[in-house]
Amino acid sequence: MKSALDLVAEARTRIHEIDLDAAEAAIRSADLLLDVREADEFHAGHIPGAVHIPRGLLEFKLSAAPELAARDLDIVLYCKTSGRAALAADALRSMGYLKVQSIAGGFDAWTAAGKPVVTPSLPAFD
Repeated sequence: MKSALDLVAEARTRIHEIDLDAAEAAIRSADLLLDVREADEFHAGHIPGAVHIPRGLLEFKLSAAPELAARDLDIVLYCKTSGRAALAADALRSMGYLKVQSIAGGFDAWTAAGKPVVTPSLPAFD
């Protein structure tokens, strides 16, 4: 029986993972930056310009959005440490998306490197 780590390792053999040095340029040229973490993770902080679609809903959301139907969209994905993003990138590859990249090390590596982060603030209800 395969573990989650086995599935991630297999996915990584089929996807294009980029390091942090290449990530900023890839994000600038991307049509779509996807954060595939859960909602609470996204709201705690995310990469500027990221669109949030949780990993569990990714295929459904992309299939239901005509503006995301073009299989030549340049997509960059990330999650917390890059496991979910690897699985998501592999799923998008299976769906026929041709330009999908995953950020190695994910959001944790991004923040550890001191790269910019958006942290939404909620209004005070005093």
